[in-house]
Amino acid sequence: MLDIADELNRWVEQGRTFAVATVVATNGSAPRQPGAALAVDSDGTAIGSVSGGCVEGAVYELCQEALQTGRPVLERFGYSDEDAFAVGLTCGGIIDIFITPVRASIPAADGGPAGDPVDSNAATLAAALTAASSGEAAAVARIIKGPDDLLGRALLVRPDGSHTGTLGGHPALDRTAVEETRALLDAGRTTTVEIGADGSQCGRPVLLLVESSVPAPRMIVFGAIDFASALVRVGKFLNYHVTVCDARPVFATRTRFPDADEIVVDWPHRYLDSQDLDSRAVLCVLTHDAKFDIPLLERALRLPVAYVGAMGSRRTHLDRQQRLRDVGLTELELNRLRSPIGLDLGARTPEETALSIAAEIVANRRGGTGAPLTGAHTPIHHDAPRSVGRIGEVA
Repeated sequence: MLDIADELNRWVEQGRTFAVATVVATNGSAPRQPGAALAVDSDGTAIGSVSGGCVEGAVYELCQEALQTGRPVLERFGYSDEDAFAVGLTCGGIIDIFITPVRASIPAADGGPAGDPVDSNAATLAAALTAASSGEAAAVARIIKGPDDLLGRALLVRPDGSHTGTLGGHPALDRTAVEETRALLDAGRTTTVEIGADGSQCGRPVLLLVESSVPAPRMIVFGAIDFASALVRVGKFLNYHVTVCDARPVFATRTRFPDADEIVVDWPHRYLDSQDLDSRAVLCVLTHDAKFDIPLLERALRLPVAYVGAMGSRRTHLDRQQRLRDVGLTELELNRLRSPIGLDLGARTPEETALSIAAEIVANRRGGTGAPLTGAHTPIHHDAPRSVGRIGEVA
């Protein structure tokens, strides 16, 4: 649901009633991951996608049905790969989808805020959409399996543990759900988690779908060269928050990098020292100038970031490695460096080079090999088994 937060937040502001279908869990060759959503408003307008086209029509009808009944529903699509065409999943696999109706807020009779549980739940979902669309870190937990009177109830949790809304039921349920949701938010994960309806780890189970929304990951491009301009555009396409950093003010300009989120004129290593980066950050060093590269890479290779790549020829790479050894980097730290940067695509132009760098970043993030899929017998989606599970399983 939070993956289409911007559009849904506008619907909420416009007072539109809608139903939102969210992928809960996948198994096999499902094309979309948990959290992917499709929403349908009372006029029949649809946004988003849950399957890349395979079951959109059936989900659209379920959303319309939920708008009429006002009741949430959990539905499974797909069987084995062999039977996939019979159920519309041309790629095979299984998708579990939860549909929640969200009605427009209706003020209380005295003119105050809406107070009944349905309105309260809609307000919680609206707050989650507002947080996600504004780039705040937040997670929403919804009951997708459990007592009928609790289905669809939502809880919004923030990084500091504060929360909005209630799941109802036993008083300890909210407390346990907040703890579980906060842990998943810290990891930036969207998955299901099972807890007891009384807030314990046993007893009658309640299955929660926890969707985490965290700020866009950072991509920092060091070196304001022509290759950097193309990489900035590709980085934005991949939904990174992209910063260009260069010590030379004549090159680090908004005119040269109109697509960058930030342009910083500073020595690269000094700027890096000032940043608090998480494990999703990627650092692309395009300067291939030792006076910039060595102090920068000395720091970068000791940070817990996702990717560090450096541009240069193989001769430059060997020289760079020795210089980094001379300043004290270990072989283990040096092995983290992707250099020469990018995959072997035979790239020549800045755009082709940017594509090769982006391909390596994606392969590194998802566990891919970079080898052609044609004729291979390896999984297409490498990260699916590690991140999601069947409905009812904690991934």
